[in-house]
Amino acid sequence: MSELSEVSAASPVEVVRGTAEPEEVAALVAVLVARSAAAPAAAAERHARPSGWSDRSRALRRPLHPGPGAWQSALR
Repeated sequence: MSELSEVSAASPVEVVRGTAEPEEVAALVAVLVARSAAAPAAAAERHARPSGWSDRSRALRRPLHPGPGAWQSALR
C-alpha cells in the first residue's frame, strides 16, 4: 500500500495511451505551468478600466432623456 502511494506521489501525470519519455512529460508540464501562471495576468489586463484621462467615452455626448423636467438637467 505504501509503495502505491509513493509511486502516485512521485508521478502525478499518467500516460494513458502511447509511450512518453520523461523529457516529453517534463516539457508538457513546463508548458502547462507557464500557461497557468500567465492566465491571471492576462485576465487582469483585459478587465482593467482605463484611466479617466485615456477613456475616450468621456468625450461622447450623453443621451437626451425626454420627459417632464428634462430641460432642467440640460442646464446643469
